[in-house]
This record gives sequence, structure tokens and C-alpha cells, in this order.
Amino acid sequence: MDPRSDGGWAGVKVMMRLVRQGLMFGNLIEVSSEALVSRYNRALKHLIGKETKLTEFHVDICGYSPEIGDEFDDELYLNPKGCNQQFILLSPDQKTAPLISSKFSTSREILRDFIEDNEEELFALTAREAVTGELVNSVFEVEAPSDLLRINQISIEADTVTEHIAFAQTLQEHINRFMKEDDAWWDDVLIADMIELAKTTGDITRHPIQLSPKTYEQGNYHTSHFGGMYIFRDMKKPAVIAKIEVEGLADMKVDHVFTFANRREIAEYLYRQNLIELIVTEQNEDDATIIQQKLDFIVIATAAELGDDLGDLSRPQIRAIARKYADQLPEEYFGLMEIHRWASHKGRYPSLDPDHPGYFYAFRSKRHRNRDLVNMLLAELSPLDFRQLFICHKQAFYDTYRTWSDPKREFVSRFLAEEYMMDKEAARETLFGPEPSMDNIVTKKDPRAPRRKVRYKT
Repeated sequence: MDPRSDGGWAGVKVMMRLVRQGLMFGNLIEVSSEALVSRYNRALKHLIGKETKLTEFHVDICGYSPEIGDEFDDELYLNPKGCNQQFILLSPDQKTAPLISSKFSTSREILRDFIEDNEEELFALTAREAVTGELVNSVFEVEAPSDLLRINQISIEADTVTEHIAFAQTLQEHINRFMKEDDAWWDDVLIADMIELAKTTGDITRHPIQLSPKTYEQGNYHTSHFGGMYIFRDMKKPAVIAKIEVEGLADMKVDHVFTFANRREIAEYLYRQNLIELIVTEQNEDDATIIQQKLDFIVIATAAELGDDLGDLSRPQIRAIARKYADQLPEEYFGLMEIHRWASHKGRYPSLDPDHPGYFYAFRSKRHRNRDLVNMLLAELSPLDFRQLFICHKQAFYDTYRTWSDPKREFVSRFLAEEYMMDKEAARETLFGPEPSMDNIVTKKDPRAPRRKVRYKT
């Protein structure tokens, strides 16, 4: 968390409500023992030439600490130029922690897979010292939007501070030479080198230490560079969807380049690429309930923004608030109300235009490999649904949260802590459907798609 982003320490105080309620920096790994702090400092010195003076702090999956980021006045101290994610692993337990210092949506998944693929080896290595490394790609700095398309694969380079793995590999090469060459028994230099290396590595014939090399494809992803961009290049029609217009955007060599201002084009692209589906496909109360929740969020958030002191609210009370502020509710509310009336068997079939601000609230991602990425995009396109924004795009939620009035912050944080966090899995399944599996990846036209085709006005 960067205090500079909202008036210095005043900005930190604004976010502390989320921290206390477990809505920000949750599941970080505590580092408080003298031994672990010392290991972290040796790793930090090895990577960036600095050490922390803190005696206790918390780290995420890559070893980034928000407390140290504040101490160094550098939230990218393990992510130079926002492109080369470095990491410090003190324990394989870090695999359960979030990633709060990355510029790319794929980085956490890559790190988690790396830890899980090498868990036994990492457990043995981190018992004595930290493992450090880097997510390596072909781009060392993102200077123009077109650079983002050059990031095709990510590989991981990792070793201990004392180069335990490198020494083990060298020792293995010496052993192979010793076993194959007839005169190796008389090579005093070779034997002396093997003895010295074994003092560091131990008996690698009984306890081999080698991290499995693996290359990860950088397919479709989100980056926070240039104000935020969604890169859909592993599609039949590759596209870039940028939040804002930036210099160099038109130079990106893909079939489509959109900004959030191109709502109609984005809607048509997502639909034609078979990436999204309507939340409500037929008239039933379950789907209507999802839309009703979105309506409630808009009503309550509007009232909180206007200064209402909100406590626990019943359905009649929420309706009363909607009537009270009917002339101040945003257009999103009235568009979603059309959908709710139809889903509840009380109105005609809605026909929202993509330019209507409530349009993207009616959609969710289909079940495919890029579901989280698509829901992340939809959350940014429907920001008044603060629950979806928190679930799918936490950084966008935090940025928006800073701009709200204190009553709205209080209500939203309390709702998320008391309602969503109590049963996250059930809430996610209700909103987005079951998690996709390899057996359930939709590759053709989804037979569950709405019987009535979405209409795009021209």
C-alpha cells in the first residue's frame, strides 16, 4: 500500500478499515523470528543491495512486504520497472498468499505453480536459507504498449543466496566426469573441487536438489501498465482493450484495439468470441435474485454517498431508500430494473443498448480458461457493483474505495466482511457459476446461451 497515493499517511488511515477487516493484505505470511528476518535480509541484499531495519513484517507469495515497501518508499522494490518480478521464498507456505506487487495478472498463478511443482525441493532448501529468483521474459522494460505483445513466455530462474542449486549442478557434472573418465581417479584438482562443492551441497547422490525447469505461456492477460490493458491475443481475432487512450495504442499489431469508450465494439467482440453470457437467460427467481442484489448495492451505495447512516437493512427499508433517492439514482439502476422485472415475470424482455451504462452489469463470463480475466474486465465495466469489483479486480476496488465518502466506505467494508467473506465460495458460484474444469471448457457455441439473441443497435 503506497501512502503517497492518497495524501500520505491520511491515505494509509483510509485503507486501514479494510486491513482490520481482512479485506486488504489478507493471508500474508508473517515474518517475525530473528532467523527468518536474517534470511530475508541476506536475500534482499543479494537481489537489490538493500536490507530492512524492520524486525517483523508480512510477505506475499513473491516475498514482497507492504511494510518494507513503505520503509523503502518503493512499492516495486521486488519488481524493477514493473516488468521483472523477483521473488524471495522463505517457505513453500507462501503459495497460499496473494500477490500484491505485480503488474501482470498471470504472475501469481505462475509463481504458485512453480512452488507446487517443486514443493519438496523448496521445503528442503528453505530449511536453511531463502530461495531467490525472477520471472524472466524477453522484455526488460515496458516502454510502449507494443512491448506487451512481445512477452510470449515466462521462465523462472531460482537458486539460494549461496547458489546451492548451481553448485549441485556443477558437482553432478563432476561426478559424471569422474565416473566416465578412466584417468579421473588421478585428477587431484577434480577430486578437490568435488570435496569442496559437497561441503555446500551435501550428498546429492542421496538427496538430489534440482528445481524442475518449466516455461509458462503468457497468453491472455491483464496488465496495469498504461492505465490498464486487457490483452486477448490467444483468440481467433486478437484484441487489446485499454482503459484509456494512450500514445502508441494504435501501433499494436492485433485485429482490434479498443478503449473503454468503445463500449459497443467491446460488447460485440466479447459476444462473438464466445466469452460472455447473460446472467439472466430465462424468467426465474434465482437469476432475478442476482440482479436484485446488484440493484441493492447501487441503492445503498448511493444513499451512503449522500450521507445516510446505514445499519442493517431489510428489504422494505431498501425499497424505501430507493423511493427516497429515486431522482438521484444512476442510469445503471433503471437499466438493471428492466432486466429484473422481466426475470421476475413482471415485465417485457429488456433490450439494453451497449452504450447504456447498465449494459455490462447483465453479463458474466462463460466457463472457459479465461473466465477470471473476462470477469475482471466486466467488473471494471460495471464498477457500481462493488462486490464483483472486490472479487474480480481488487486493485481497481482499492483505487475506487479511496474516492468514496466515509459512510460509503463503512457500509461496503462491513458488508464484504460480514456477508461475502463468511462464505466466499458460495457467493462466487452463485454469481459466476461452478469453477470451470478441463472437462467443462466451452470451445464451441454454448447450448446454454440465451434463446433470444442479444441485439446490438447500429
